[in-house]
Amino acid sequence: MLFRRFHFLDPGPLIDGELELVYPDPRWFDDLLAACAHPLTVRDAPHEARTTRKQLETFLRMAPWGHEPADSSAGKVPQYHFWMRVRQEAPAPPGAELPPVRIAGGIGLRVGTNHAVEMYYGHLGYHVYPPARGRRYAERSCRLLLPLARRHGVKTLWITCNPDNYGSRRTCERLGARLISIVPVPENDPLYLRGEREKCRYCLDL
Repeated sequence: MLFRRFHFLDPGPLIDGELELVYPDPRWFDDLLAACAHPLTVRDAPHEARTTRKQLETFLRMAPWGHEPADSSAGKVPQYHFWMRVRQEAPAPPGAELPPVRIAGGIGLRVGTNHAVEMYYGHLGYHVYPPARGRRYAERSCRLLLPLARRHGVKTLWITCNPDNYGSRRTCERLGARLISIVPVPENDPLYLRGEREKCRYCLDL
């Protein structure tokens, strides 16, 4: 697919109760770094806990307003990035409390497809910081982005996760995605170098 004429769209407000998807912006840096420094993140997601302000600044230069352009030389398609903001001004869901962090995680939407997207990376990628888990933020964030995917003409979304990531697998199932296969990650892929050896491939028809 060619992306020379690709245009990022304004998705409008992306809000579900206390959850809001916001564009990455320096005003959220302190809240995001606080989520990374939370003891549960340090214990359960040490890679996320090592996030630095400099890394965030570099990311914003690469993807201003969360808009990451295609890079054909690297096999990358255009991608939207959002951060999951907890709206402290909104009431907590019935029977639940707001999490102790103001940025709950992040989510990306890749528009377009290629072999790597369909096999290993997926169109939707997300993470939720440990202190904010258990509130279905990943599932709710995915649902908020489905209309944006449809506006770009996407008919089929692929979501991948590690086989032992049972929370992500449940997210895919609640979205109505079908498990198609579990495939090995090529040894020359960056995912393999991060220690990831297999990917579950879920398919969601829009």
